[in-house]
Amino acid sequence: MLDLLGDVAGRRIVDAGCGSGPLLADLEERGASVAGFDASPAMIRLARERLGAEADLEVADLTQPLPYDDEAFDDALAVLVLHYLEDWSRPLAELRRVLKPGGRLVVVVNHPVIPPVLYPELDYFATVPNEEEYDFDGVFATLTIWYRSLSAMSDSFTAEGFRILAISEPPVSPETPPELLPPSESDPTRFIGFIFFVLEAGS
Repeated sequence: MLDLLGDVAGRRIVDAGCGSGPLLADLEERGASVAGFDASPAMIRLARERLGAEADLEVADLTQPLPYDDEAFDDALAVLVLHYLEDWSRPLAELRRVLKPGGRLVVVVNHPVIPPVLYPELDYFATVPNEEEYDFDGVFATLTIWYRSLSAMSDSFTAEGFRILAISEPPVSPETPPELLPPSESDPTRFIGFIFFVLEAGS
């Protein structure tokens, strides 16, 4: 994410679904003016502990109108957020609204290659939900992820006035200790988890 954003000094950036705020902290260290929101009040409390009591943080839902003025930001981030939503039109429209013309939206979602590899019974060209079980350090949760094709993602972006500037498929860093990867992915060059889009808001 930081490599894709480049020099952020002096830029106003909002993180949609900011969680506990680690990315906001990194961007702030690099000179950006940051804001963030999350649907979880608990995550916003953690983000405020990380960023300080005066941090520009809100409890807000990406599927609803956002609490920001039009053209308020130079950049917006949606990292591992959109793939939990069936309909991308309203979230993308709201992110487009709060961006300045020419502003960037960086989106990270699960890679569309995952369903054909892990769930061959799913129709690749259909936008379909899939329940997946996760163990978060002993806390078990069922997450519903909406898989969609690469073309469906592209169509969603352009329909809301975005132009695709870049697509990135970063591998795991070579410095990643093998024990941090799933056993079947101990070779970092074989890991494909996420796809990154850099989008430009139209005039």
